[in-house]
Amino acid sequence: MPITKRNRVLEDSLLSDHEKKNFSILEYIRRNGPITRADISKVTDLNIVTVSNYINTYIIEKLVIESGMEASSGGRKPTLVKLNEEYGYAIGLDLGHMGSEGAVMTGVVIDLSGKVISKTNKLRAKDSMDRIIEQSLDMIEELMSKKGIAKEKVKGVGIGIGGVIDENLGTVRDSTKNGIRTSYVSIKGMIEERFGIPSFLGNDATFAAFGEKMHVLPMDIEDVIYMYSDVGSGIIIKGGLYCGASGSAGEIRINDPRNGDYLKMSKNLSLLLPMGLDLGLISRAQKLIKEEGVESTIPQICGNKMDKMTVDNIINAAKSGDTLAIELLEDAAVNLGVRVAYLVNLFNPEIVIIGGGTEKAGSLFLEPLRRTVRKWAFEEPANIVKIIPAQLGKDAVALGAASVVIRHVFIRV
Repeated sequence: MPITKRNRVLEDSLLSDHEKKNFSILEYIRRNGPITRADISKVTDLNIVTVSNYINTYIIEKLVIESGMEASSGGRKPTLVKLNEEYGYAIGLDLGHMGSEGAVMTGVVIDLSGKVISKTNKLRAKDSMDRIIEQSLDMIEELMSKKGIAKEKVKGVGIGIGGVIDENLGTVRDSTKNGIRTSYVSIKGMIEERFGIPSFLGNDATFAAFGEKMHVLPMDIEDVIYMYSDVGSGIIIKGGLYCGASGSAGEIRINDPRNGDYLKMSKNLSLLLPMGLDLGLISRAQKLIKEEGVESTIPQICGNKMDKMTVDNIINAAKSGDTLAIELLEDAAVNLGVRVAYLVNLFNPEIVIIGGGTEKAGSLFLEPLRRTVRKWAFEEPANIVKIIPAQLGKDAVALGAASVVIRHVFIRV
């Protein structure tokens, strides 16, 4: 298909009735195939004639294949259908969010079922965006060559990035670096020129949310918020991605024109000001240990290399009973919990997923966060929402970006 400006995540969220039926049927087949037409009809609330007509079209397009027959207690055996996993592939890239521990770019190739066919990780260059774009193109090439995938079989590339996106202008602004704006127009054009395949640009938290929705959550869960630590949130409403007018929806921090000096709370926490991917845990731990002499096992756990401290070091210390580490996690959880409470009141989601790394602390982080949400959110939405840890880990953004391509294939057939 020709690559046009309509290959955009935010416009794909406005589906026609035909596109919604396509996605509903094909997604159910993806999750549950091989399956009969009758079973699809029961679950999707579409009559059997409609389901059969749609599936016949998919079979003609070679997107779906028939796969034997189901056992029957009498009469004609119903035919099973499943996705043709070799119909094509989707590539997902996570360009990495630069934090205190550096940034890693992740790339995956998945088939239509969501199975990972190929994967690669690379350190993100501490260089210009032009260099990072070159790296991403090289990753696409590498991902295809690993399994000998022909570019004609690649149905699209999803690219997840951190920052405030303006998809209309093709730009992203790193809100932690004084509003530096870098153009991403070239990356979509370069993918088209080099590979001739569609591309989808999106916020990393948005794609991580969609990855959890497609690969982890039950199909009937429709209203979801994904908290990518402090760097943004992904929003799913009625099963569809919500990206906003320009693609920047989900930023839970405010722009701070005065460097945050006027919005301080107790315990050096701040209200809706940037804390970073690590929720400020590392800088806070370093200050308390090095400058204030607070006793802790964290230095030993990180090999006494305080400048190399990671969030995992703090989490491991907390799990071993370190008082400072436990208090640091609780303070960070309370601060993030206030932000989650705002979103719970605003969107009334069924599920809030906590990702970005701190969820690995388990109840040491999640329980104070849940208490904070119950305290600050209204009782009705707080009683409904379930706050759970992310399951896809560091692959969430790349898997979500690739899943957006699969979604595009499903709705456009």
